[in-house]
Amino acid sequence: MSVRLTGTVRLTVAQALVRFLAAQYAERDGDRHRLIAATWGVFGHGNVAGIGQALVEHADAMPFHQGRNEQAMVHAAVGHARQTGRLSAHAVTTSIGPGATNLVTGAALATVNHLPVLLLPGDTFATRPADPVLQQLQVPYAGDVSVNDCLRPVSRYFDRIVRPEALIPAALEAMRVLTDPAATGAVTLALPQDVQAEAYDWPAAFFADRTWRIRRPSPDEHELAAAVEALGGAARPLIVAGGGVRHSGAEEALAEFAALTGIPVASTQAGKGVLPHDHPQDVGAVGHTGTAVADHLARTADVVLGIGTRWTDFTTASGTLFGHPAPRVVNLNVVAFDAHKLAALPLVADAREGIERLHALLGPHHVAAHYVHEYTEGKLRWEARVDAAYTVPDETARPTQTQVLGVLDTLVDPTDILINAAGSLPGDLHRLWRTRSRDQYHVEYGYSCMGYEIPAAIGVLLAAPGRPVWALVGDGTYLMNPTEIVTAVQERLPLKLVILQNHGYASIGGLSEAVGAERYGTDYRLRADDGGFTGPPLPLDLGANAASLGMRVLRPRTIRDLREALADARAATDPTCVYIETETADSVSGPPPAQAWWDVPVAEISTRPSAVKAREEYDRHVTARRRHL
Repeated sequence: MSVRLTGTVRLTVAQALVRFLAAQYAERDGDRHRLIAATWGVFGHGNVAGIGQALVEHADAMPFHQGRNEQAMVHAAVGHARQTGRLSAHAVTTSIGPGATNLVTGAALATVNHLPVLLLPGDTFATRPADPVLQQLQVPYAGDVSVNDCLRPVSRYFDRIVRPEALIPAALEAMRVLTDPAATGAVTLALPQDVQAEAYDWPAAFFADRTWRIRRPSPDEHELAAAVEALGGAARPLIVAGGGVRHSGAEEALAEFAALTGIPVASTQAGKGVLPHDHPQDVGAVGHTGTAVADHLARTADVVLGIGTRWTDFTTASGTLFGHPAPRVVNLNVVAFDAHKLAALPLVADAREGIERLHALLGPHHVAAHYVHEYTEGKLRWEARVDAAYTVPDETARPTQTQVLGVLDTLVDPTDILINAAGSLPGDLHRLWRTRSRDQYHVEYGYSCMGYEIPAAIGVLLAAPGRPVWALVGDGTYLMNPTEIVTAVQERLPLKLVILQNHGYASIGGLSEAVGAERYGTDYRLRADDGGFTGPPLPLDLGANAASLGMRVLRPRTIRDLREALADARAATDPTCVYIETETADSVSGPPPAQAWWDVPVAEISTRPSAVKAREEYDRHVTARRRHL
């Protein structure tokens, strides 16, 4: 029985906010978690005397993590939220000015991926004692604009607390959005530094324990009937599973539904791993970075059931993938905006609820045996291509990037978690990696944000202590954001960092070559006498950099060395880096080529033959694009 608190409590706005956050909980299906499990912070004049003082005063109630970069703190919070199934989030506090604007990239990533994070940037004085104050953005036409307004378009909820009593409705609304499965993302409460320190008599009930139940919306009966009719009449149905399956905790429901109906399941980047790689109906990745079997099934499917996917251009191959003369798309999604994409039959509902209702109404329906045989054989052929890419003919050779993944594949078990976000690794991982558990594959590709991996791994380690967590990065990504290595060392977290040194932006270099830009500005090379970037490779030692930040660094040179180093890192209880220079892949040791197109417009006119040729190839592909009407 809950106790109704009465009376008032005199606290500053910052103290009241911290105390309020410590009493919030989220619950789904009886699984209850503290909603704001911890706060990250970098302190400056805009938050040190307010939120900073409050965190000290309430240190027993609100755990605190010291960050080094504001964007990275948001990434760590996002990693934590994803690992906990969106049942728990972190708050991030910064000063006003550059600390606040550094949040924007992380906020966009959280909102794009529907992952909850609470942002608490300081703000300029509400009372305006001087104008301008330090780090104030002056806008001649609007006196109430600050740099925090940059966070409005990347937040799912935004408020500026200019009076103490305004905190009460704003804080409650923030918690509602954080726990709404259809609306969650970055939530921003901008806190003027003078208001943070102002005292107020708060209703004691504001600080009572409060549980926010995460709903599971059921499908509309009319929408459900239309979806069942479409699936029941399909000869070549295909399921495309997105991140919404994971957010809903619908993996078991999907596995049972696929097994009993025989419908094959392809996955987006966010959905990969919702079925283990050896599930009979799992046909792997779909889209531009997809497998041959999944993309063939997509091209020939008469009905496509999307579950929890936003239908990005990588998934649809920029509108060229679904090639059936009259494909029918059914979209099961908790977000109505996404459920209506591709002119689909919408099924607006929680993924698990929708799958279970479809399953119940389809009854004993099963696809034809020849269709099962077709995709089973296709899956076996693709597995043989993966084996070829992973093959190591010479243990004394320097590994290619795909061979690094192949060696790691031999060492992990279902407890390992792999984190990546950008470069050429997401494509290789999506096509090749054999997921063993529902949360092993953690590739952030909604925003594909370079620098996500290391801080996100810290957030995952905090949410899943005792599990091996790998941050896989290329040299370009590493240079974007290595600072949270210091945090891993400070927190004594056994981060396993793999840095692949390939001397530049490998992914964009390949794309540059494909579109006629000739890899310009993508290799890490010294300037040549003619001013171009064609000199020797830059003499970088990123392993030494990681060591200077406190990591133990292993430096394998051969595949045999790599096998030993990765095993050492996996067993390590301290932050450990494996720094390996990779060999350029050939047609045997590299990944299979893209099985579907991706629209990157090429110059319509050019004097360079490479661009002219690339435009001809572009014009050939673009004719296959279709509008779903």
